[in-house]
Amino acid sequence: METETLKKTKTETTTMSGSEALVHCLLAEGADLIYGYPGGAIMPFYDELHKHQDKLRHVLTRHEQGATHAAQGFARATGKVGVAVATSGPGATNLITGIADAQIDSTPMVCITGQVGSHLLGSDAFQETDIIGISTPVTKWNYQITRAEEIPEVLAKAFYIARSGRPGPVLIDITKDAQFGELEYAYQKCTQVRSYTHTPQIEQEALEAAAKAINAAKKPMIVWGQGVLLGEAETEFKDFVEKSGIPAAWTILGVSAIPTEHPLNVGMVGMHGNYGPNVLTNECDVLIAIGMRFDDRVTGNLETYAKQAKVIHFEIDPAEIHKNVTADIAVLGNSKESLAQILPLIEKKSHEAWHQKFKDLYQIEFDKVIKNDINPTKEGLTMGEVIVRINKQSNGDAIIVTDVGQHQMIGIRYADFKQSKSNITSGGLGTMGFALPAAIGAKMGAPDREVVAIIGDGGYQMTIQELGVILQTGAAVKIVVLNNEFLGMVRQWQQLFFDKRYASTDMQNPDFCKIADAYSIENQRVTAREDLDEAVQKMMASPNSFFLEVMVEKEDNVFPMIPTGASVSDIRLE
Repeated sequence: METETLKKTKTETTTMSGSEALVHCLLAEGADLIYGYPGGAIMPFYDELHKHQDKLRHVLTRHEQGATHAAQGFARATGKVGVAVATSGPGATNLITGIADAQIDSTPMVCITGQVGSHLLGSDAFQETDIIGISTPVTKWNYQITRAEEIPEVLAKAFYIARSGRPGPVLIDITKDAQFGELEYAYQKCTQVRSYTHTPQIEQEALEAAAKAINAAKKPMIVWGQGVLLGEAETEFKDFVEKSGIPAAWTILGVSAIPTEHPLNVGMVGMHGNYGPNVLTNECDVLIAIGMRFDDRVTGNLETYAKQAKVIHFEIDPAEIHKNVTADIAVLGNSKESLAQILPLIEKKSHEAWHQKFKDLYQIEFDKVIKNDINPTKEGLTMGEVIVRINKQSNGDAIIVTDVGQHQMIGIRYADFKQSKSNITSGGLGTMGFALPAAIGAKMGAPDREVVAIIGDGGYQMTIQELGVILQTGAAVKIVVLNNEFLGMVRQWQQLFFDKRYASTDMQNPDFCKIADAYSIENQRVTAREDLDEAVQKMMASPNSFFLEVMVEKEDNVFPMIPTGASVSDIRLE
């Protein structure tokens, strides 16, 4: 496959090996921290990397999947492109889960895999796998390099595609002979790729139509997603929300774009979101979706979703327009630019009576659900009260990294967020095992911020080997395992929809504190409420990594909940 024409600037050339060129390309793109695991097909690169370790730090993860999740955590905490490296065959295939996760959650990442020599391609050589074919459905772009001279141009293109427009993962597969081969190295950053338009032109007509509908609305509602964060549109979004006076709800990937306590922030939409914004989705007259893709966990039954509302969709990716929900008005473009341009066109309003409806429904949810989650009267500990104690110690300034399951929903619902890029989770793919390596990547990307990983006992054991990275690097991640000795979310469904047949969800766990001891991580187990405050305070005050296991109620459920296939209006509080 020939690479497309790139815009270039004149540079001088130097003769070097493909491996050395690869290192220089990474440095030219601003990469100074990468995650990976060496092997035979990528060994030439690692040999060269060793010579440049003062400029390009490599972190040895304990599994290639851990490398991708760490790169994701780094990217989500910093806004930069994460980099993961693996060898051929099983090394490359072990990256796929993290790549798929990055694809659906729009995380900029470049994955580099070694490959057998080009003369062996297609011969079923040792550790040969068609990683290009395997990764095609879950990458924004991929390419196999077989000649050393291709490396600079392809790497420049890889980083450009990964970070531009709607971000995503790119995979570059490099044969071993291309790493050994020589080239005249010159690097030009990519600024354009033929036939690739990463950001649509904003149409004034669409902006005016959207503004007219917003100004005429009596019961408007905003649902925002990660597009606000990816577009670095937090300031413009806040200005838009405050001038329009419109209640604003978030998807799990959008949270932290504005502070949790902002008076116009009405909570989370979706399967385990807040009662008010879910119910009132089907009562609003104008629904303004900003940087979100109408995922099925947000919409519930599409046949009944917001049918009464005029839908305005602000979106950078044309493929998302009309994909799940038909938009009456589509505003294509980067959210930062779109919101800045529409702001002068909208009228300043307050919508006080409409806001009161959200407040009334919040009170119902508080009385039936929230107060029992965060201030329980029963003997057993709840996940919610643990999150509240963490909020108290972090003052809402921590990066909260959640795994997937009940603890994820509780963690995101009850965490306080004061800063942008403070919530990191696996949204679209729902990858158990995500949190521990992602938290390590986030801490390395944002060393001055406290990073707290909230994990269930099931997901923790899927990537528990990444504790070795903490041992080797000293990354000061705070790890909280909320242990209910179940695969909690699956068990909840079994209780509610499968007559309490708890098939293969009961967990017999090891002594997690002894495991933490083995990795030289300070730790504590909490089984009683009177010990919780002191333990959380001790964890958050530690300058080093800390493992906290909290034994919580085994059969607590997460509510509210929209049953699969139900309308958002049918959200259950019990």
